[in-house]
Amino acid sequence: MQRIKDFFEVALGLDEESARLEASRCLQCKNKPCVKGCPVGIDIPSFISLIKEGKPGEALEKIKEKNFLPAVCGRVCPQEDQCEAMCVLNSKKIPINIGALERYAADHAADGRRSIPAAVNRKPITANHNKVAVVGSGPAGLTCAAELAGLGYKVVLFESLHIPGGVLVYGIPEFRLPKEIVRAEVEYIKSLGVEVRMNILIGKTFTLDELFKDGFLAVFVATGAGLPNFLGVEGENAAGVYSANEFLTRVNLMKAYDFPRTATPVKIGATVVVVGGGNVALDSARCARRLGARVILVYRRTEAQMPARREEVENAKEEGIEFMFLTAPKKILTDERGCVNAMEALKMELGAPDESLRPRPVLIKGSDFLIDCQTVIIAIGQSPNPLLPKAIKGLETTPRNTIKVDENFMTSLDGVFAGGDIITGADTVISAMGAGKKAALEIDKYLRTKN
Repeated sequence: MQRIKDFFEVALGLDEESARLEASRCLQCKNKPCVKGCPVGIDIPSFISLIKEGKPGEALEKIKEKNFLPAVCGRVCPQEDQCEAMCVLNSKKIPINIGALERYAADHAADGRRSIPAAVNRKPITANHNKVAVVGSGPAGLTCAAELAGLGYKVVLFESLHIPGGVLVYGIPEFRLPKEIVRAEVEYIKSLGVEVRMNILIGKTFTLDELFKDGFLAVFVATGAGLPNFLGVEGENAAGVYSANEFLTRVNLMKAYDFPRTATPVKIGATVVVVGGGNVALDSARCARRLGARVILVYRRTEAQMPARREEVENAKEEGIEFMFLTAPKKILTDERGCVNAMEALKMELGAPDESLRPRPVLIKGSDFLIDCQTVIIAIGQSPNPLLPKAIKGLETTPRNTIKVDENFMTSLDGVFAGGDIITGADTVISAMGAGKKAALEIDKYLRTKN
């Protein structure tokens, strides 16, 4: 299969004929149930109607009234669990493919190819030019910054890495989300007046106190969930064991897949075991497959309980990923040099439901067996990034290390707001965007009250 030999985008999207045909299926429900399922409140029937009329540019303008990252969301958001789940055509098991139509509008609005669309005319509600700092350029930060710019604020977005986009650039593979798409979306947001400053780690390079002394009247913290979770098994520190965060950052942000043209290779063995059942696990597995490895994905429940998107599971199967369900790691074995050479695993069976309402996996005694491998990638979830919370005195956090906020997204510190994965734990791109949008409105209310 050709696609496992490169990192080009797999899903190519709809052409004009297919998009207009799909849009024509929309019933244009008066109560708009699909909108209720959208975390950012896109007027879905209206933009679909414009696509039906052959007006992708106007459809994009309609989308951007609520969503500043349509080309991203059209590719990676789990629409099947959100807007599409609310579609009345689910009764016939054929809901409108809203995600594909959103992507079509974003990709074809200008000249039929991916490009930076013309900026939507959004007259500022105010022209106060008060300064607001946004920390983190992932989905929540980008959305909050764009909303505040539209409200007339001078927004400076601080990013610790050398490229903006957060998880969109370091976490999601090129074959699912080309980085030129992220760059285009970020350029659009910059065109709204947002200033982006790279290579600045707030809490280290500058403290929050220094930001306020520099004239910023409010700060929005959107540093995401970048701390990997680990198994806690013997051998986990061996050479050849990666967290999914490290592995995907090396591949996506540092372009290890393009070695030797890039000087940042990632070393993997002939057989790679990926532990986990979510989208990050599948992203890791599919990247390793493209780097030439045999890939075995180990998951402690069955396929039916996997949290990953069905589309990603099917793509992984097509690409030759081997699935080992009802299996859990027990120990990582090493050779005399301390490098991975096998994983000792256990077979599981399903028991009573746990707090997630999924059947709890229960160990089958005496079921130990070995999986020969040279690399293990652990993809069992991420926790909130601890760097900024630990650096700020008086900032309250939860036992899960998320930042505590009130109903207005305000933290325990006056003028400091937070949103996205840093307050919820790892979640979807669109959920983080919804939080960034709501937080921007709360910041506006706060500053209007203060002034």
